[in-house]
Amino acid sequence: MSRLSIVKVKQEREVNGYLLSCSDTKEALVVDAGEPAAKMLGQLRGLTLKWVVATHGHPGHLAGKDELKAATGASTAMSFADAKTFLRSADQYLLDADELEFGAFKVQVIATPGHTPGSLSFLVGNHLFTGDTLLAGGLGRQMPDTDLRRQMSSIYTRYLALPPATAIYPGHGAVTTLEAEVRQSPVFRQPVR
Repeated sequence: MSRLSIVKVKQEREVNGYLLSCSDTKEALVVDAGEPAAKMLGQLRGLTLKWVVATHGHPGHLAGKDELKAATGASTAMSFADAKTFLRSADQYLLDADELEFGAFKVQVIATPGHTPGSLSFLVGNHLFTGDTLLAGGLGRQMPDTDLRRQMSSIYTRYLALPPATAIYPGHGAVTTLEAEVRQSPVFRQPVR
């Protein structure tokens, strides 16, 4: 049975990037390729990078994607809404419920707009990569393009439909679980309006 490996890579601007790989095929996927790209490239020894995906279009979360693509031949993917908003490009534009494969694993795309118009989360098994939609103990920093009401709606409608034991891998800070966040985070103590 294939095992999923997840390596957290700390990048500039305190952005967490993640390298996911399949133990059998050695195929890999990167979530949020920030800079310096060399840091992520150094983690790829013995792996074939198939995908570089972005949770959203802010520079810290995708500034290294083109360098990773050039070095490995991987395909890049993000939401069209964020590509349009932030004048970015990708090989594939993702929609809610799309799936990407690497090795024996499938990544389910979950549209979670709010932090940015096209924020996405990625679910692999019980591992959820949330970008800045939900961090341990709070939300990602609000920017001019943030729609807090939509962000909270995404959290309540999309994340709370997942099992409580779902591991959350945020774009900044510590890894947590959905259960811990529901119990402790102020995000879940505010009513959605």
